[in-house]
Amino acid sequence: MGDLLQPWHLIVLAVLAFLLFGARRLPELGKGLGEGLKGFKEGLKGITDPAPATPTVQPTVQQTVAPAPPLASTPAAPPSAEMDHVVCSRCGNRFENPLGFKVAEYVCRSCQSRG
Repeated sequence: MGDLLQPWHLIVLAVLAFLLFGARRLPELGKGLGEGLKGFKEGLKGITDPAPATPTVQPTVQQTVAPAPPLASTPAAPPSAEMDHVVCSRCGNRFENPLGFKVAEYVCRSCQSRG
């Protein structure tokens, strides 16, 4: 039980990973693991290193920009009543749709957490 990372153990682990995930998934898993470790290291670096002091520069000249003329003036269509609310496809509860996007199938948060 002494050394767990002996070469024989690593070979057995590699064969098991190959059998479980297959040849297609292993490069994707390796890439995801590498990106995760890179993000973790960058996060640690950001926590341990103090933020660099940014010099404050006073603007000397202010430019005013004229507003752009409106493009084609077409009246916006009023939002339809069906886009004001969405209905959960699992529990049937009705929820607001403030942005008015058309939703093909909506599942509320409580239904998502239940599985």
